[in-house]
Amino acid sequence: MLRHLRDAGPRSRARIAVETGLTKGTVSSLVSELVERGLARDGEVERGGAIGRPAQSVELDGRRIGGIGVEINVDYLSVLVLDLRNSVVVAHRVALDVQALAADVVLDAVTDLAVRALDECARLGVVPIGMTLAVPALVDVEAGVVAFAPNLHWHQVGVVAGVVDRLAARTGARPGFPIKVDNDANLSVLGEFAMGSVAGTSDLVYLTGATGVGGGVIVGGRLLRGAEGFSGEVGHIQLDPAGHVCGCGRRGCWETMVGLAGLFRMAADAHDVVRNPSLDLDQRLEVIRRRAEAGEPRTLDALSRVGAALGLGASVLVNVFNPRALVLGGYFASLGAYLLGPVMCELRARVLALDIGGCRVELSRLGFTAAARGGAHVAFETLLDDPTVVAVAGEW
Repeated sequence: MLRHLRDAGPRSRARIAVETGLTKGTVSSLVSELVERGLARDGEVERGGAIGRPAQSVELDGRRIGGIGVEINVDYLSVLVLDLRNSVVVAHRVALDVQALAADVVLDAVTDLAVRALDECARLGVVPIGMTLAVPALVDVEAGVVAFAPNLHWHQVGVVAGVVDRLAARTGARPGFPIKVDNDANLSVLGEFAMGSVAGTSDLVYLTGATGVGGGVIVGGRLLRGAEGFSGEVGHIQLDPAGHVCGCGRRGCWETMVGLAGLFRMAADAHDVVRNPSLDLDQRLEVIRRRAEAGEPRTLDALSRVGAALGLGASVLVNVFNPRALVLGGYFASLGAYLLGPVMCELRARVLALDIGGCRVELSRLGFTAAARGGAHVAFETLLDDPTVVAVAGEW
């Protein structure tokens, strides 16, 4: 019932009974329980129902329940808490040169950020239901281990155990909610599928647009993980064998051509402010944007080259997956005004199917929050599987 309300939206009890096949009595009973637990509430009156009489709709509530998403990226850490209606409760991002630090130091910083979010949840009366960590890496989701994160220089890092132990040491008790870890592109595409501009699109490819470039793929409404869960490493498609060395140790990977490091390398000298990882990423991108707006030739040339390379790699994915939508996330979206033209030129020239196979190209509205939003969304799975994990209102 709760999942149906989340996926289908507000509707009357009679309509829920028809759509789920449950009896009206069962629906009324379940709705009453969800209301008691603060997970649903009465909504607006529906008119023009099956028998022509107004009916009270039921909608999600869950304003006092929080799903937590944490992103670990090369240049920053971020945390985002959503309530069950996908409204932002808490949001923080801190600049951090993650790839220059040992994994233990990074996990300490992640714990600091998580504790900050948990303290704010407690102050607001929001009960955390789960936490999902997003990492640009090959991730063993079941084991909670980052198997290999080339841009972070991590190998076999027990992220979940590390965060759980640190939270227990900081708070005096082990977390009372599940903590998981997953690939950032997978969580980003789930965030787009759940709450982005192409929400509900059943065939979807998302590109992360960060220092590393990952791809999240949804086919037939289901996340594509691959046999061992390691799919989506599209940034390591080799497009230029004579190109720059990648963080993975190979040469000419796609992300060396279109990742943030590639853009900054082409647009600025080594000591330029945009290549300073201690500055917030938005500040660095704003410098690039201002230079582009001023017509600075080197910046415009860099953006044109990145856009063409982005379209080249994206054409491979569109030819393989024939998605209904290709979503450009991260900095691809924030600088989309300069990238979209070259991207579309390459796609039209290189995709075999007429009109690029019916695929529309969208700039993400979620920006750099997509992975954390997807993580918060996934954190609610525990609740959707068993709403009784939330106490009846008045017993919290």
